[in-house]
Amino acid sequence: MQFESLAAFMSMEGHGVFVWSVYAIAFVVLMGLAVAPLRKDRQFFTEQAMLVKREQRSQEKS
Repeated sequence: MQFESLAAFMSMEGHGVFVWSVYAIAFVVLMGLAVAPLRKDRQFFTEQAMLVKREQRSQEKS
């Protein structure tokens, strides 16, 4: 399938809105799937650091 111009490629004979929106949604979902574990790791390590600090404080008071 060949297109005469970039505008024709983008419009895809009237179907471009649907095609490009699906690509955009897929990209957003894939980025979310890539970023979610990184955020969970950061949250886990932050919580662990807080627990260590809390334990150190309780041991200092004892």
